[in-house]
Amino acid sequence: MNSMNSNYSIRDEIRDFWSERAATFDESVGHEIFSEEERKGWQRLIRKHLGDGTGRAALDLACGTAVISHLMNDVGFKVTGLDWSDAMLGQARAKAKKRGADIRFVSGDAENTMEPKNSYDVITNRHLVWTLVDPPAAFAEWFSVLKPGGKVLILDGNMGKETWVKGLQKLWSRVTGKPAASHMTPAMAARHQNIRSRVYFSDAMPAEAVVDLLTKAGFVNIVVDRKLSDIHWAQARKMPFLRGLERMVQERFAICATKPE
Repeated sequence: MNSMNSNYSIRDEIRDFWSERAATFDESVGHEIFSEEERKGWQRLIRKHLGDGTGRAALDLACGTAVISHLMNDVGFKVTGLDWSDAMLGQARAKAKKRGADIRFVSGDAENTMEPKNSYDVITNRHLVWTLVDPPAAFAEWFSVLKPGGKVLILDGNMGKETWVKGLQKLWSRVTGKPAASHMTPAMAARHQNIRSRVYFSDAMPAEAVVDLLTKAGFVNIVVDRKLSDIHWAQARKMPFLRGLERMVQERFAICATKPE
């Protein structure tokens, strides 16, 4: 992050990494939805903070294969899904066609969307903020794209913070000689860790740090919601035991912030 060249380098790596994940992305619990209980949990969370869509314009940033885009579409938003990975967008378009969902997809950078100013009622993203090279610039961009009174809903977590379950997984791996259960190959996991070590939130990402940057970008009425146990329990039931246990104890959160009228 110390120079323009390093910015381009890490951005390219992030895009290439997720492009390679695209083909199998929906096979992982925590990415695609594998139970009606989880689907209802997400919809409850969306309605709690954003209300029903009623045709309002929503921009789903780093939409990937469009899991959140579909949830937003299901509750009545007019959704645009944006991602800079053509492979992810290919999966997203195929899924939307199969489901008959009227979702617009565009190629773009979540830190510089190129979308019109003051044009969206809501912005959503999941597991995006930790990958941002320049969150202050990204949050300023999101602020400008939202209509006055519009809201951003960030779904993320402090995944850089090691839990006691992760420690238990490492101990189990040393004792058994077997790697911990993962949805990534060891090589992909190493690339993931390398990317994590070079982004803005390279160590930990507590909700308070995100709130601070949102405040500096001009957002108000910022709410941190940690009551996600219904979603996490539904996910954990579909995971191997230790991964499921880790999901239940991780510091995950939703953050909703408003652009002033």
